[in-house]
Amino acid sequence: MRTLESAADRESIAARISALTSSDRRLWGRMSVHQMVCHLSDAYRLPLGEKSASPATGLLQRTLMKWIALQLPMKWPKGVKTRPEVEQGVGGTAPVEFEQDRAELLALVRRFCEASASLSIAHPFFGHMTRQEWLRWGYLHADHHLRQFGR
Repeated sequence: MRTLESAADRESIAARISALTSSDRRLWGRMSVHQMVCHLSDAYRLPLGEKSASPATGLLQRTLMKWIALQLPMKWPKGVKTRPEVEQGVGGTAPVEFEQDRAELLALVRRFCEASASLSIAHPFFGHMTRQEWLRWGYLHADHHLRQFGR
């Protein structure tokens, strides 16, 4: 099971982020590659406590959907709605300069993975998550959006 707890999986995600170029085109969705970089940065800021998002959770999201998303060996579906606070064009951080924003994303991934990082904030959909669940989510979320741009 892929997770940012694994050094090899962390390096794989970092390499895929590093390979992004400002000319990459989406295979699905609405975000540009630059917007996606900022969206991922915002998403990592949530569990680090640097950004907040309104909850949209219930028993189904905290149990069955969480288990399916984090445990089943499947690719995440396209088109799942995100929270407005991390949605590009709504409340997400606006892109500034591609290289700078990509470097910020790589730094956030490193900080997110540090053993000293406190990942105790509840996920907007899945509710309370353990450190291991956050690290699994961190891999899957990045993988989902990197595949969106063929990476």
